[in-house]
Amino acid sequence: MKKINIIDSFGLFFRLYYAMMGLRSAAGKPSGMVSGLATFIEKMNRDFPCDYAIFAFEGGGATFRHEIYPAYKATRKEAPAELKEQIPVCKEMIERMGFASFAKAGYEADDVIASLVKKYSGEYEIDILSSDKDLFALISDSVKIVDSKNKIWYDKEGCFQKYGVYPHQIRDYLAILGDTSDNVPGIKGLGERGARAILEQFGSLENATKNAEQIANTRAKNQLIAGAAESELSKKLITLYADIECLPEIESCLLPSNPFEKVVDILKEYSLNRILAKLPKTEQKELFAEPDFLSSSDEKIVQKAKSGELFSKAALSFESVLVLSENELDTLTQNLSENCVVALDTETTGLDVKTAKIVGFSFCVLKSEQRAYYVPLAHNYLGAPAQVSQNAAKRALERIYKAQVVGHNLKYDFEILRNNFGLELPKNYADTMILAWLENPEQKCAMDELASKLFAYETIKFESLVNVKKGQVFGDIEVELASKYASEDAFITLEFYKYFKQVLSKELWEVAKNLEFPFIATLISLEKSGIKADYNALNALNEKISARLKELEAQIYKIAGQSFNINSPKQLGAVLFEHLGLKAAKKTKSGYSTDESVLSSLEHPIAAPLLEFRELAKLKGTYTEPFMRLSSSGERVYTHFLHTGTATGRLSSHSPNLQNIPARGSLARDVRNCFVAENQNMLISLDYSQIELRLLAHFSADPALIAAFKADEDIHARTAISIFGDSEPSHRAVAKSINFGLIYGMGSSRLASNLGISTKEAKEYIERYFASFSTIKSYLAGIKAHAREQGRIFTLLGRQRVFDFSSAGPREQALYEREAVNSVFQGSAADIIKLAMNAIYPLLDENHKMILQIHDELIFEVAKNEAEIFAKKVANIMENVVSLNVPLKVNYAIAKSWGELK
Repeated sequence: MKKINIIDSFGLFFRLYYAMMGLRSAAGKPSGMVSGLATFIEKMNRDFPCDYAIFAFEGGGATFRHEIYPAYKATRKEAPAELKEQIPVCKEMIERMGFASFAKAGYEADDVIASLVKKYSGEYEIDILSSDKDLFALISDSVKIVDSKNKIWYDKEGCFQKYGVYPHQIRDYLAILGDTSDNVPGIKGLGERGARAILEQFGSLENATKNAEQIANTRAKNQLIAGAAESELSKKLITLYADIECLPEIESCLLPSNPFEKVVDILKEYSLNRILAKLPKTEQKELFAEPDFLSSSDEKIVQKAKSGELFSKAALSFESVLVLSENELDTLTQNLSENCVVALDTETTGLDVKTAKIVGFSFCVLKSEQRAYYVPLAHNYLGAPAQVSQNAAKRALERIYKAQVVGHNLKYDFEILRNNFGLELPKNYADTMILAWLENPEQKCAMDELASKLFAYETIKFESLVNVKKGQVFGDIEVELASKYASEDAFITLEFYKYFKQVLSKELWEVAKNLEFPFIATLISLEKSGIKADYNALNALNEKISARLKELEAQIYKIAGQSFNINSPKQLGAVLFEHLGLKAAKKTKSGYSTDESVLSSLEHPIAAPLLEFRELAKLKGTYTEPFMRLSSSGERVYTHFLHTGTATGRLSSHSPNLQNIPARGSLARDVRNCFVAENQNMLISLDYSQIELRLLAHFSADPALIAAFKADEDIHARTAISIFGDSEPSHRAVAKSINFGLIYGMGSSRLASNLGISTKEAKEYIERYFASFSTIKSYLAGIKAHAREQGRIFTLLGRQRVFDFSSAGPREQALYEREAVNSVFQGSAADIIKLAMNAIYPLLDENHKMILQIHDELIFEVAKNEAEIFAKKVANIMENVVSLNVPLKVNYAIAKSWGELK
């Protein structure tokens, strides 16, 4: 008989939250519940084998139990904010992974579980993963309750061992006891022992009530008689409703294959590196340097790398040296010079560079890498030895800075050392995380994963030393243990450097030296600036959105004829396509699709308020409320930019994401207007006009496209004339879709879908386009052919993106071809904006701040009387930072708020 696992989702979430409530991601987000859920899913089919699985959720809103007893659950405390913050993430993970889930407005998860059991028990074995005692009433020959924490299965006898009553008596047992957490009254004065005695004697509560006079214990008899009404009410509240309709069909509950591959972004965001490391690694052909780029002593290492032979842990051995003597530290660093290569790493109290304090640093010198040193500065525990002073540490670090400094994620270390010692960046440095990203921008670049991949070397894990859950920091660790961990970081970083020095092409080293390494300083300056968010404006906007959401909610419920959780795709799908009987546009494994395209296609009065509700709910949950929290103290809002966060080379912003502030929509401008220049300053926006189309003209050398840009024509109007013979608005819109669509690898089917035309028409438009711009078709085909043959493409400055066509199926190959085309243009645009930012960097100071980069746009904050001059100076730099076959054009705007810039 096949088995179904039914998971009590919120029960699981709460258990995971309290078990791992101290855990945080690298960005400082609470992550215990998300991490716990990922681990649960990873191990579920091993620990709780099954053929099908479904997550049961609360339906939200008042239930029939509230009608019976308005005080039901009235005393329940509100869940912690950090728990509630993680619930939407966990729900999103479950849905995107492809697991079945179900909720029904007006019913609790227990009712969903009872209904599923009624529908499928007997035909299937069922394990209910929950610690909720109400659910023990569902135990039968084919149904068990599973304590997933302790891996205990409860059948009928197990229920008796745990509670002293059998499953058919659980409702009566709980009706006597009551439940303080749900405000279920029960019978006062009758505890567990009294309840068991009554049910043992009479078999049921009803029978006991009828024959109360037979109870020998006078006190128990009187309590039962006095509490008869309360026990009857309690039993109604506790009894599970098992007749919910429209439950998922069993085949929709199959376990998904490769679920974690569908949520890689969430795994990265919440620093779930252990699970990420287990995902399949993309193989790629390595690009090796010419022999004259190598030192003769390293040839055998290169041959090992070329042949695929990895270093063993035994081959990578070193001595960890703890440095407690300032004289020893002076001796070790006094002869360092610009000809030395020194790997450097810092250990701190936290990940936020603005508040973190240095605890110690480690270093390892090339040619002496058999030894790596750790210098403790601020370990603070009972019995900690005297450590190196801040003055001696600064003196040593200044000497290290004279050498070529190598690090892994140097942006962090440089900011820590500047904030703690006032040290500005060294003259020469190399970042091995960036080198790994340049080798293959889709590989995992974190130190632990990279060491495992390149050298089969297992590093000491931070979690094995520091118990973050208990509030430990690195300074609480004994210096001897800390030395082994920290010195290993410096040692392995130097090994990375040697490896990439051997295997990276000269071209990629040039990209690293001339673009990416200098960009570290630019990024540090950008992150340090921050942007001012107007708390009062955000609060007013949030109240406006909240009021409108209430209006829309009432309007939607009225049209639907019932209340439900509008934010639940499951419930919304059921209302739209079952209750209202609308035609479903598409279905996913987890049910009806209710994405924006589906809602937009609905010809029904409910569509417009739903779309507006969804837009406003996102604005409120993603922007106004989070930014109110960040700006409540009056400080500027600071984002973090990931240098190596995308495969195309673009920067990505997080914690918070300031690149994703909406630019379109009814209230998008209102949101942006909440970000302002301080005091007498102004904001300046400068963005490249149609940079990717200009790159298309440059790379394809198409004479018609080049001529149009040189003449500063409206390129979309020019394209419309070439295709249709005129540039009326509807034809210009089609031309614009084609211009940008081709850059993103769009074919005729996608164009047809976007424009609402037939595939035949779309093909005809594209062919007319190619006829007008004669070299573009062959150029785009050449990108795809090169990607297939060489397994990589290159950007304007020589960065590469790697594709493994050899093991890809037809669908993946088509995807790779589209990404190859897109990466040439988007990646080259990323090259140019980085070059421009590096060129602008010397102009920046406290009065001239670069505060945001949003792909092709830069935003600055400058004094009002300097804004126009500064804007023109920056625009000139941006337009002339590279020389193309067509001119680069930059538009700029000056305003007091972000929303007024365009």
